[in-house]
Amino acid sequence: MPTPDISIIIVSWNVRELLANCLRSVFAQTELALQVIVVDSASSDGSPELVAEQFPQVELLACQENVGFPRGNNLGLERANGRFILLLNPDTIVHGDALARMVSYLQQYPAVGVLGPQLLNDDGSVQSSRRRFPTLGTAVFESTWLQPFAPQAVLDHYYARDVGDGETAVVEWVMGACLMTRQEVVAQVGGLDEAYFMYSEELDYCRRIHEAGWQVVYYPEAQVTHLSGKSSEQAVTQRHINFNRAKLRYFRKYHGRLAATVLRVFLLVSYGWQLTLEAIKGAVGHKRPLRWQRVKAYWMVLRSGLRPAGY
Repeated sequence: MPTPDISIIIVSWNVRELLANCLRSVFAQTELALQVIVVDSASSDGSPELVAEQFPQVELLACQENVGFPRGNNLGLERANGRFILLLNPDTIVHGDALARMVSYLQQYPAVGVLGPQLLNDDGSVQSSRRRFPTLGTAVFESTWLQPFAPQAVLDHYYARDVGDGETAVVEWVMGACLMTRQEVVAQVGGLDEAYFMYSEELDYCRRIHEAGWQVVYYPEAQVTHLSGKSSEQAVTQRHINFNRAKLRYFRKYHGRLAATVLRVFLLVSYGWQLTLEAIKGAVGHKRPLRWQRVKAYWMVLRSGLRPAGY
């Protein structure tokens, strides 16, 4: 059997219809020889059965538990034999000849180790997907209650806003909803860090690839719609915990114990402050069901301790 042009790995959990739409868009890419691997993390919505019945050409790995995004991708990488590797979320739609364009670009520029397409929202607007590595200052503001008060320069740098939406550019990392790399890169740096479970795993992977001497490129000539967060929104409290423990792992790993400790204390204080505000609002009768739901979620986050994942 000839070597596939691309091995596509899709890790899925309870997103049956989204997965079906994603696979249809993948198999519309007729210019390339594809190996498509779906790793199902113990879905209960009939996803494995759908894949087996409607997409028999897919290599299906049906796990007995939710293995998380990094472990799921690593299971796929163990089977992948294409010249290029695509990590693809199940809540995506690949447009036109996007994959052929990405393969052509990587063939033309051998120094590029990671290529990320332009991601689109469901309404066709551009979704922010290019980044620079976060600093401790970035972490205090980005995705916390302080983000509206962040110095504009801090967020502009992190979100690489000096790079136009339609401009191909070397960046530091790209979102993992659709991330293409090479077999040579995987052979050199290995798979994803499984301690993350979910969130920040693509940041960590791009950093390792970057530090190994490869370029990471944002490539808007290829477009993919990403219906962001459709898997993670099924478990809101756990999403808060996983997101912040992953952030803390990244800072512990690359910035040291002190930076991670400072960030952890800040996050715990922030959740305590938000819990107090929500409790006060609930006590005075303002949107009481919503407030108590948030109080419960924030309390569970505080109880978790937010220790860096894997430490």
